[in-house]
Amino acid sequence: MTSDDNQLKGLELGLTNYGDPDFSIYLRRSFAKSMGYSSDILKRPIVGIAYTPSGFNNCHRHFPELLEAVKRGVLVAGGLPIDFPTISLGEVYLNPTSLKYRNLMSMDTEEMIRAQPMDSVVLMGGCDKTVPAQLMGAVSANKPAIQLIGGPMMTSRLEDERLGACTDCRRFWGKYRSGEISQTQIDSIEGSLATTAGSCAVMGTASTMACIAVALGMTLPGTAAIPAVHADRLRAGEATGAAAVELISLGITPDQIITEPAVENALRVLLAIGGSTNAIIHLTAIAGRCGIKVSLNRLNELSDETPVLVNLKPVGQYYMEDFFASGAVGAVLRELRPLLNLDCRTVTGQKLRDRLDEETDGYVDRKVVAPGKAPLEDVGGLVALYGSLAPNGAILKRSAADRELFE
Repeated sequence: MTSDDNQLKGLELGLTNYGDPDFSIYLRRSFAKSMGYSSDILKRPIVGIAYTPSGFNNCHRHFPELLEAVKRGVLVAGGLPIDFPTISLGEVYLNPTSLKYRNLMSMDTEEMIRAQPMDSVVLMGGCDKTVPAQLMGAVSANKPAIQLIGGPMMTSRLEDERLGACTDCRRFWGKYRSGEISQTQIDSIEGSLATTAGSCAVMGTASTMACIAVALGMTLPGTAAIPAVHADRLRAGEATGAAAVELISLGITPDQIITEPAVENALRVLLAIGGSTNAIIHLTAIAGRCGIKVSLNRLNELSDETPVLVNLKPVGQYYMEDFFASGAVGAVLRELRPLLNLDCRTVTGQKLRDRLDEETDGYVDRKVVAPGKAPLEDVGGLVALYGSLAPNGAILKRSAADRELFE
């Protein structure tokens, strides 16, 4: 048996050291067979699936069905799917704050990818801190990896009004505290804010990070905004599983995808969608794993050049399901094309240029995604401020701020 890890695959990877490599693989196969695997299937390349369901994470409650779709894609493409659990972070259930546990989840993800025999890995995440944590861990482990987003929830109805977590949560709670609505009304609203699986229905941190994962090239095109309960989400899972097998032969690792130009593309998309301020913290951490610094001065330069194109709550009017129906990230990338670094690689093996060349200009609802020539705002949704209160810089969501704040 060769000692060159580049020649090894599947169960042969990362053998436990018993002083005899042949015995180690013999023992590993015998234990694998106790789970019912045949000798033939154990010869296949292994796609690990970082699997993050939790009773404390409502965003991921559809993951058992999504997992089966991923496994189907892996099997059809000739791989062996093996899922493994990691920490799962449900945003509203963590004390004192979910951000405290993001790094813990990233370490868990990294070490499980390193320690276990897999040729590539599918990262199943959705809720706010799970996607950055998984990308951070995957970058550090640096095995072929692809992110699968869980998707946003659908909106609900209360009488004649659409409701969706989490912007509407604060809006109605404010009305309740001010006495505009009654206890009976707020109790009714409570049951109508989040009624399906998936992350928040607005362009909050979860959906922002989903868009950034696509902009970085770590997620299949067209999959960021698919609602969690839509059949297309399952098809995206199957396609992601198949792509994870293809990644093995392509030999593309995260450090080849998450480059400085790709990070700049992600910043452009963040600015254009009016995304979450938290994304700066997460993108800085992801890029930092590659030795790339995110400069707030450069952010301001990009923000002065990049218009706001997306009209979604909490800044605008619409919801993620509307964004999905309007072309989503693909529509935004096409409008931003003159500003993007087009030679960046993606998990498909294509360059961004090739992807955009292939895409046709499908239907885009211009109430949701504005054209680049007639943007919602001429400058980006985020900006870094400096002054006596924040000498090292602070992030303002310019697209959501009152004009009186602009001095």
